[in-house]
Amino acid sequence: MRPGVSALSAEEKQAEKSKLEGNECFRKNRFQAAIDAYTEAITLCPKVPIYWTNRALCHRKRNDWTKVEEDSRRAIQLDHDSVKAHYMLGLALLQKQEYSEGVKQLEKHLDLSVEEVFELCDRAIRSLGLVTPQLQALDLGRGANPNAYIVDEIWEELAKAKYLEWEEASTQRSWELQRLKEACEGALREKHFLDGSETEGFLDDPIVSVVSHLKKLDLLGEVFRKAAEDDTPSEVPDYLCCKITLDIFRDPVITPSGVSYERAVLLNHLEKVGNFDPITREPLYPSQLVPNFAIKEAVHSYLDKHGWAYRTESD
Repeated sequence: MRPGVSALSAEEKQAEKSKLEGNECFRKNRFQAAIDAYTEAITLCPKVPIYWTNRALCHRKRNDWTKVEEDSRRAIQLDHDSVKAHYMLGLALLQKQEYSEGVKQLEKHLDLSVEEVFELCDRAIRSLGLVTPQLQALDLGRGANPNAYIVDEIWEELAKAKYLEWEEASTQRSWELQRLKEACEGALREKHFLDGSETEGFLDDPIVSVVSHLKKLDLLGEVFRKAAEDDTPSEVPDYLCCKITLDIFRDPVITPSGVSYERAVLLNHLEKVGNFDPITREPLYPSQLVPNFAIKEAVHSYLDKHGWAYRTESD
């Protein structure tokens, strides 16, 4: 035995064996059998987060969201950097319509560097024994790293959650604005009526009073239209969208020619089509790509203000 390397105990060896049995059952869609295997591993070694996240994933396949939440929370206690645990906890909370907390969980690791996310996702995939030649060859338009699809999946779920959160808040704001508008219009009408009663017989031209009242109503309507602008869907500014997909940026990178693209889509182009910039046609290699933090920050600011822009084609 090498110095500093401890031998696995009998419990740890059996737990790993049970995990591998669970992985095999999972691949065969035998989710209850996989749950039983992971439960045995947890019983033997309860402080290994992978066992909890693997079992949570099985519960997710069975739509048992209460148990998904329980296992995910336990995994997070053991490993706060577990992408899989935060992701599944976020999904479970969305099922309970706890949008704000669900969004927080889904956002947990999207602010990490892409390399960190890939490393964490790689651990999650390998824990289930899901790295296969088919997965590595899978063409999902997400670049050369086969684990990038998990990052995209998290973003998709986050976008859905943020859109639902905005939709709920927007409906409430719209209802409140309408009530306030009606109250203001009622107050203006009452004031116009009272002013007319007090000045009756003194004004040479009552039309002047009517015109003034209508102008106030128009001005009031304009104020409320402005208040509703952020919640009114429109076109997303071009500079916030990828030149290839025309979708709003998620992870923008900038090339030496000054053009920004979605990282995964551009990497896929470089891998599948050729090492050149899709627009300028200048030679281009992955090592030349630089994260465009300015655009990413602008996108975040825009989405914070215009939640409707989170809507995806599948919504």
